[in-house]
Amino acid sequence: VAVKGRGRGGKRDDDEVAGKKDVDDRKSAFVANDGEVMPIAGAEQGPLRGLKYVVKDIFDVKSRVTGFGSPAWAKTHRAAKRTADVVDALTRAGASAVGITHMDELAYAINGENVHYGTPENPRTPALVPGGSSSGSAVACAGTLRGCDFALGSDTGG
Repeated sequence: VAVKGRGRGGKRDDDEVAGKKDVDDRKSAFVANDGEVMPIAGAEQGPLRGLKYVVKDIFDVKSRVTGFGSPAWAKTHRAAKRTADVVDALTRAGASAVGITHMDELAYAINGENVHYGTPENPRTPALVPGGSSSGSAVACAGTLRGCDFALGSDTGG
């Protein structure tokens, strides 16, 4: 899980809270069809109530094909019959999922680039790749996209 603001001791500056540092969705952080199943509203009560997060395209969301960053995979698989336990747990705790993020194809790279869907742009240093297969999740958090407070990612390479 990526948590925004960790590099500054967990504190955000006023511009970031106000959304003035947002980068937009054109930076390839989000899967284009995530609006079909998003947002998933969090429970009205819970320790994460009011927080927003994004979900890497490796976690199932009911009624949506989990694409794993691969158009070939997405074309040959059906929509998920249930939502991943981690997404359900966050929802029950009050957090709302606001998007599905791009990733390296099949989580099989370390630089964050995807030849099929583009590379999410590093909002802090656009000339550098975002790094990691959870690049869309990292970019969404770093750029405060969709008001994201934290992001789900995964560690395939160790």
